[in-house]
Amino acid sequence: MNIIGLDLGTTTLSAVVADSDTGKVLETLNIPNGADLPSRMAGERIQDPDRIAEKALGLIGTLKGKYDIAAIGIDGQMHGVLYVNGQGRAVSPLFTWQDQRGAAKTGDATYAEALSRRTGYHVATGYGMATHFWHVANACVPEDAEKLCTVYDYAGMKLTGRTEPLMHISTAASLGLVHAGRGAWDPDAFAAAGIDIAILPKLFMNHALIGETSDGIPVACGIGDNQASFIGSVRDMRHSVLVNMGTGGQVSMLASGQTPTDDLEIRPLSDGQAIAVGSALCGGRSYALLERFLRSCAQLAGAGDKPLYEAMNRIALEMSDNEALPEVDTRFQGTRALPEIRGSIRGIGIDNFDAGYLIAGTVLGMAREIHQLYRLMLTEKTVPATVLVGSGNAIRRNPALKKAFEKTFGMRMRIPAHKEEAAYGAALFAMTSAGIKTSLAKAQELIHYKE
Repeated sequence: MNIIGLDLGTTTLSAVVADSDTGKVLETLNIPNGADLPSRMAGERIQDPDRIAEKALGLIGTLKGKYDIAAIGIDGQMHGVLYVNGQGRAVSPLFTWQDQRGAAKTGDATYAEALSRRTGYHVATGYGMATHFWHVANACVPEDAEKLCTVYDYAGMKLTGRTEPLMHISTAASLGLVHAGRGAWDPDAFAAAGIDIAILPKLFMNHALIGETSDGIPVACGIGDNQASFIGSVRDMRHSVLVNMGTGGQVSMLASGQTPTDDLEIRPLSDGQAIAVGSALCGGRSYALLERFLRSCAQLAGAGDKPLYEAMNRIALEMSDNEALPEVDTRFQGTRALPEIRGSIRGIGIDNFDAGYLIAGTVLGMAREIHQLYRLMLTEKTVPATVLVGSGNAIRRNPALKKAFEKTFGMRMRIPAHKEEAAYGAALFAMTSAGIKTSLAKAQELIHYKE
């Protein structure tokens, strides 16, 4: 059987067709998201949800025209929200995970801090409920808004003809104010925040279908891209740690005794399982920022304006074992807990004030930031991972970054044979939701790693 997995990312939309018998990816499609909208006020980060849904349905249509499809799975960018009316149409932009209005001040605290104090839940800037709380406080919720949802929930509505969103617990937890153990929104928290609970969609704890396409193909409930990437990358969940580097960066492992902190989240997966997650806001963007800086220097020297990644990757690998690299703190966009923190470069002297040292130091700094988050996961009750898995284009395209992770974690890194790990994970989730596989663990047996 052939299964479509669709990943609606912040910058790219991807789709895969996976064979449910062999796990082989038959085809992969990638297109730019291209849905960014100009911000209308300070801190706002928005995209056009109808444009994203239109492109998503276009990808599925292309693949349906070439393969017999047995099920469709969807995942997407977490934390962001949009509003829909009673007919299931978007009545707002998508407010993405990059939205910063939760960091605006209200009295002696930010909106995110005020919401956290009122409810007892840690809700960071960029989380859907922090953004919604700002909208409520500033009377900016659209008058005809009936429900809120994520953009991948919205795409699922468009696929199945639903007029009301259905949401997986993995998604709801990424928005905030969810009692994960009960698999439900926390009504007391919403009451304390002054938020009407009627705007929230129904939740699913486990594998579920939200409906069928017009031609009868089952569509699985959408899941968060972090969980999808974990599902689609990790063959052995009990013993593995996953490092994912895309626009942002995450480190994830199966939760076993960890408790949430400002820097560590416990995100529901499915069937009562959860993953512990540490997130770096810049992640792969750190390298992109450095490339932009070096390119601007090249322009000043009259050397043109061409991409420098290939040269940067080569130099970073050549200098990866150098002991005189500067210490680069890659928190250039802060952290969830401390959005005001900024990165830094230390240890620059007359012998290493050089582009090559800076490139290799930045790569190592990216790995160290993720490794520090992993260290926070290791408690007395937590068994350290014995398998390191890497996913995301930043790792696949940059051997120096893979080597930096192996150095900091002290393990050989395994990279899935298939690309687009989140989309592949959405396909595995759909196999389980549609009853093609009896469990997620059975579906994950299809995962193979590059030699």
